[in-house]
Amino acid sequence: MEQKDYDDPIKSPVVQEIIMSNRIGAISMELAKRLNIEPVKALQLFYESKTCADLHNKETGLYLFGDLCIVDEYIQEKEL
Repeated sequence: MEQKDYDDPIKSPVVQEIIMSNRIGAISMELAKRLNIEPVKALQLFYESKTCADLHNKETGLYLFGDLCIVDEYIQEKEL
């Protein structure tokens, strides 16, 4: 019998949202450290970025990259 996606707790939308929230928190903390700004400001800047939109867009595949790579991507975005 094939297990459906919604039967897998890891694929649950609630669990996926928790994982994404945790990742965005870690990304924001690293941005705050690198940019020497407050974590809340880093979170705000990240949420307003194309990088964050790409992270949420499964078609870009950015969600498969590590948090530090995503931080680098954000910094590159802002340098352009």
